[in-house]
Amino acid sequence: MSQHQHPADDRATAGATAPAGQGAPRSDDATAGPGGDGGRSGLGRRTFMTLSGVGAAGAVAATARPAAAEVPATVTAGRRPRLRFRDDGTYTIVQFNDTQDDEKIDRRTLELMRAVLDDEQPDLVILNGDNITGGCDTPLEMRQAMNNVAQPMEERGVPWAITFGNHDEDSTPTSGVDEEQMLAFYRSYRHNVNGPTARGVTGQGNSHLLIQGTNGRPAFNVWLLDSGRYAPGTLAGQNFHGYPTWDWIRMDQVDWYYDTSVALERRHGRKIPSLMFIHIPLWEYRFMWFGSVDGRTAADHERGKARHGIEGERNEEECPGPFNSGLFSAVQHRGDVKGIFCGHDHVNTYSGDYYGVLLGYAGNTGFGTYGLSGAERNRLRGARVYRLDESVEGVLTGTAMRFASEFGIDLTADDQWIEPLPLPDGRD
Repeated sequence: MSQHQHPADDRATAGATAPAGQGAPRSDDATAGPGGDGGRSGLGRRTFMTLSGVGAAGAVAATARPAAAEVPATVTAGRRPRLRFRDDGTYTIVQFNDTQDDEKIDRRTLELMRAVLDDEQPDLVILNGDNITGGCDTPLEMRQAMNNVAQPMEERGVPWAITFGNHDEDSTPTSGVDEEQMLAFYRSYRHNVNGPTARGVTGQGNSHLLIQGTNGRPAFNVWLLDSGRYAPGTLAGQNFHGYPTWDWIRMDQVDWYYDTSVALERRHGRKIPSLMFIHIPLWEYRFMWFGSVDGRTAADHERGKARHGIEGERNEEECPGPFNSGLFSAVQHRGDVKGIFCGHDHVNTYSGDYYGVLLGYAGNTGFGTYGLSGAERNRLRGARVYRLDESVEGVLTGTAMRFASEFGIDLTADDQWIEPLPLPDGRD
């Protein structure tokens, strides 16, 4: 059964009854649609194709978490890979978004990931949410789905980290494996660099990664935030009918970012330039595209495009949560974050400079998810690349999309799923 979806169906079914941060069965996969696919089935496109037993991911003990206002210990300690600029002062980050498949992944998703990794030779990879989706009925199938998207980096010894999106817990009701257990499983890989999640802060995986410069001091930072899943069915006795029903960055997460940013500046004597990765976009993305809060005309967009230097495509409406989280205001005030990048809306690839902060999408890496219409379904499958140079003010020198078409990957509008990749020893 195909995961290809129709754009019009998504907003009517997305998250209307799912508590924030919890999984819930969704409507049938074949009738849901884009905009972050909130209406996707909790069972995925190959519903009930495979069934099997219990696994170790849920048994991995939760790691102790640092206090929200503290600067977490560097994740490069111990066995974890060291994050350091190259001897020539450069660094490359690749963002894969919405790989979003079950244990039988579309082979072209892995082909694309491997092609980008081989061509770009990145120093760090971010899997920015919706790494897996529904269709995993057991803990074993959950581990297989997660292992599929970990292997391209593990095969090449490339450091990598994840954030969570709205679909990562779609299989939790059937498998019993939640995001806390998923994070522990991802962190068990040799080349994963996720730190422990910030204690007392909403979500899982809220953390940051300091990257050392050639002088051994921090030259850049990467913020990873969990933007949640779906809005609750009601809040203060009121439902969300007529409003977006995605989740949003909560104020304790904004506080954690702000306080940690200040602590880092005090510790190192300067603000550390950084990128921030979240799965669900902020309201400011739409404001930037139209150069307006209320306007939605072509002329509004042309004004926004000229003002903010927007590049890339917008093929569906942005799907933020019902509330403006205040994250952009905090970031703009602090001045350390050079860009905030998301996924969620698969067929948007645009980015622009919104009052000193880049806002942008990474498109969609996973071939098993919705894309454009008809024969163009897979045209925008790709990844986003970030170039850093510690000798340049702000360090971030540029960003660009890389598309599957550049690597000669089959873009046929069909499904080409494969059997799960073998699990590493000790993860069966």
